[in-house]
Amino acid sequence: MKKKILLVEDEKTLAKALKFNLEKEGFSVVTTFDGEEALRAMPAEKPDLVILDLMLPKINGFEVCRSIRRNSDVPIIMLTARDEDIDKILGLELGADDYMTKPFNVRELLARIRAILRRTVSQAKVGAQFIKAGDLQIDSLKRKVTIKGRRIALTAREYALLVFLASNPGKVYSREQLLKEIWGENYKGDVRTVDVHIRHLREKVEEFPADPGLILTVWGIGYKFREV
Repeated sequence: MKKKILLVEDEKTLAKALKFNLEKEGFSVVTTFDGEEALRAMPAEKPDLVILDLMLPKINGFEVCRSIRRNSDVPIIMLTARDEDIDKILGLELGADDYMTKPFNVRELLARIRAILRRTVSQAKVGAQFIKAGDLQIDSLKRKVTIKGRRIALTAREYALLVFLASNPGKVYSREQLLKEIWGENYKGDVRTVDVHIRHLREKVEEFPADPGLILTVWGIGYKFREV
């Protein structure tokens, strides 16, 4: 079955070119041109991945991302015309899984799409692995994370990062290692991306994010999950 991509881009020439290239690579593509249209399409289309421009009419990409994250953990790749750290960091804080700055190479976008979808599928196929650390429980078969029985909504990257660390308790990973494992060898982003995702993940799974008890910082090296 073809993977469905929701493309949210108001530049119609670019949207048309992206749709052509994505469909040529075997994806099913639904195109919307503003934020309101995108949010209406989400429940009806149930996409496997969203490509989301930041500068949209009616509702901007940041707000669209925030709204999507209230109800879905679908992977989101943000597109921005400005190469500014604040845009990228804010997008990641709101739950985007990746970002690309215009103009970009379509082949790189395709590689990132495949990497995200591949990780999402591989995590779903882990099997009946069940990880428990205090009140945190991970059911890899159902791709479900709960704390004290309450389900926690995570982005695809956050989930992959949590499962990877929790599956290797006590082992220390550098930011570079985590980028390679979770984002892929071809990812060209800044290592600060890892810090943003770790911070966001802690806010969701730690009782005291400022004094974490699960995802620990190893100063000067990187991060590790506590030994259970």
